[in-house]
Amino acid sequence: MTSLRIVDAHHHLWDLNHIHYPWLSNRPVGPSICGDITPITDNFTLDRYLAGFGRHNVVKSVHVEAGCDPEKAVEETAWLQGIADEHGYPHAIVAKVELHQSDAGAVIEKQASFANVRGIRQMINWHSDLSKVYAPENYLEHSTWLENFGLLARHGLSFDMQIYAGQMGQAYDLLKKHPDIPVVIDHSGMPVDRSMPDLKAWKDGLARLATLDHVFIKISGLGMVDHSWNVESIRPYIYTMIDLFGPKRAMFGSNFPVDRLYSSFETLFDAFDTVTSEFSAEEREDLFAGTAERFYRI
Repeated sequence: MTSLRIVDAHHHLWDLNHIHYPWLSNRPVGPSICGDITPITDNFTLDRYLAGFGRHNVVKSVHVEAGCDPEKAVEETAWLQGIADEHGYPHAIVAKVELHQSDAGAVIEKQASFANVRGIRQMINWHSDLSKVYAPENYLEHSTWLENFGLLARHGLSFDMQIYAGQMGQAYDLLKKHPDIPVVIDHSGMPVDRSMPDLKAWKDGLARLATLDHVFIKISGLGMVDHSWNVESIRPYIYTMIDLFGPKRAMFGSNFPVDRLYSSFETLFDAFDTVTSEFSAEEREDLFAGTAERFYRI
């Protein structure tokens, strides 16, 4: 697989001495759907990220905000832009903005001023099981959040939407109103609930979102919801997402270093390679590189 171009559509870097990440730095380390995150609560530098590629040909990368203190969001972007200016990676930055805040418009403008910023993320996972929530409320029902979401269009920014299956209906209603804002569903739609009715809700929710041409899927983060995954356990999820969105609206991401809790970078991309081995060369080019390049304009 060394010759196949890879654009890693989702990864993180952090320097805990420079920017505060509450979920990584606070002690004791809090509970998480990710399991015990202690092994990743140290600095994850660009050098460490690049060293993990092994034999894989990762030509570009997309950095997604990593849950820093909201007051440090613009500082995180400035730090990342400095790394990109010096090293090339990351080629695109998805910056943090708290869209429910009254000053979101001003923060969006600041974030959009950085050369490599292509989009915005705010993790908005909401679930009836409060141990699985990422936000204090369901922001898809928050009037200020919904209003500020529309501001992304004036800056030409995309949105990385991290939600659960139970939010997909509300997400569809919102995104249908904003065809001018490209959206990618992060981390495979996070199928954390695995009963047959739950998996049907996940598939049906994604199927509805896939009817919107400006909505894409990021095949990533499967380790967070299946800590002991193997090729065969993730194969049906990957096939479902590709069947629904097609290779031109689906992209692979490592979610490193978070998914480093469950495998090496090489093991993960070997699995993606195996699962798509029967796909055409054009389809694989889209899944591993082309779709991410087009979506993030890199």
